[in-house]
Amino acid sequence: MNSWTLKQKYARLMDGEEGAIRKAWTEAATVCLAYPNAYRTGMSNLGYQVVYALLNERPDWICERTFLPDPGDEGFFSPGSTPLFSLESQRPLTDFDLLAFSVSFENDYPNILKILDMARIPLSASQRGDRDPLVIGGGVALTLNPEPLAPFFDLFLLGEGEEMLQEFMDVYGAARRERLSREETLRKIQEEIPGAYVPSLWQVRYGPDSRISGMEPVLPGLPGRVAVRRVREIGRFATEQVISTAGTEFGEMFLTEVSRGCGRGCRFCAAGYLYRPPRFRPPEVLLPSIERGIAQGRKIGLLGTAVSDHPDLRFLCRAILERGGRAAIGSLRLDRLDAEMADLLAKSGVETVSLAPEAGTQRLRNVIRKGIDEDQILGAAEALIARGISNLRLYFMTGLPTETDDDVEAIIELTRSVQHRALASSQGKRRFRRLTLSLNQFIPKPATPFQWHPLEDVRTVQRRIRRIVQAFRKERAVTVLSDLPKWNYVQALLSLGDRRTADILLAVHRSGGNWTESLKAVNVNPDFYVYRRKAPDEILPWSFIDHGVPVDLLRREYRDALAGWAPPEEWGAAGW
Repeated sequence: MNSWTLKQKYARLMDGEEGAIRKAWTEAATVCLAYPNAYRTGMSNLGYQVVYALLNERPDWICERTFLPDPGDEGFFSPGSTPLFSLESQRPLTDFDLLAFSVSFENDYPNILKILDMARIPLSASQRGDRDPLVIGGGVALTLNPEPLAPFFDLFLLGEGEEMLQEFMDVYGAARRERLSREETLRKIQEEIPGAYVPSLWQVRYGPDSRISGMEPVLPGLPGRVAVRRVREIGRFATEQVISTAGTEFGEMFLTEVSRGCGRGCRFCAAGYLYRPPRFRPPEVLLPSIERGIAQGRKIGLLGTAVSDHPDLRFLCRAILERGGRAAIGSLRLDRLDAEMADLLAKSGVETVSLAPEAGTQRLRNVIRKGIDEDQILGAAEALIARGISNLRLYFMTGLPTETDDDVEAIIELTRSVQHRALASSQGKRRFRRLTLSLNQFIPKPATPFQWHPLEDVRTVQRRIRRIVQAFRKERAVTVLSDLPKWNYVQALLSLGDRRTADILLAVHRSGGNWTESLKAVNVNPDFYVYRRKAPDEILPWSFIDHGVPVDLLRREYRDALAGWAPPEEWGAAGW
């Protein structure tokens, strides 16, 4: 494929979009917003779209997009050929003032180095000069722990972006007009924007046991910790889909965020802790957004960390139906799924509903503080099937703290109970079609009570997954889906690692993605991060970040989890 053919391909992508923004290049500040995965995946990410819109709202800013090229196209951007270019103007990424990455998942980290390489931008931040774009990053994965990528980024913006981005555009714009150097600009941003983190302005010290012994700013006057930003009043604006295109995972939907944060306190859930406190958009903000989506002839996808807890969820679903639309909800809390909610889903034409028991035994559900019991699980399944919703997806985790083989057997037993209840509820009605089990290994995450806990050995998890798969091998109505445990090891490494982990990422990039070879070649022990239980008082790679959760609370929740104790639901999440 030659340059002209590839550019035509990208032009056709934009021709199929509604809502894309094209600006003429002037003296405005320019930023290329990169998603480190394919176009189809990136354009399905609501946060990515919202940042694109926020940056383009300002007349003094131009924001364009780029993505990881499709596998067949990557070779076109090899060294000595055309550098990676943007979607809108098809300019090389080196023409932009800024290259900004929106990062949601740790497993996309290697793709960041691919994009930098294909763009001809030096991988190491220390090797970039004033003519190179500033490389900045944000998103949930980086907000939890940016350190494995710290050597490759000039700047991180940690937390929710709506207010922080406005401040960043003001400060960077002023520095640009004053023609400040790269170093002066970064220092100005670090000093003036809460939530900004410039890795080069922080020094990490290690002890003889390889643990971090200290981390502090290298310049006087800088804050000792970086506080994650949160938006207090999300009802002041709508967070909704900006660009509609058929080439995404949710091509038929219009996505709108109804809530942010969760008050449940599930001990494994990073989003539940990171986006606290729970905030709900009022109907007067959401109804115009819903009407915009219905006007496009699209199903309305209601998004949020805890959609089921929205006090006006039933009203919103009825409003969508009254306006001739259909609602879609990604996942529902089992204890919120009553007959009325099941009726609304059925009337919206929903055929598949996802439920998350997470564990097979009540003991283990107490360990993770899930706050549901088996009667609620079976009752929810019965309510859905009785109303003609013919497919259920059940999410379970394996490798949870304190999990035993008996807990795994209980997943099998609980699934059979759901299957039997579904079959009984569908007699004489629309036939129950399929029960899908989605099995995912538990990955310890920063800023949660389990941040000190090691990953379960991947061989143990493989054996337990095989046991579940074998149990349903002859069941035509049950499908078991599972991830690959070896990639869970990689995800845990990138989730829990410090700056030294960057050496592994660099080796993976240079080896063409060979993790096995790279883990052996680099003088960094990955098991130190993945399989070691951390001491409750040690300095963790992300300890310099104030995630808004008191560490004493996390320690108490971890201690209570290992004891198998969960407080009553009315106590509120984690004692808050």
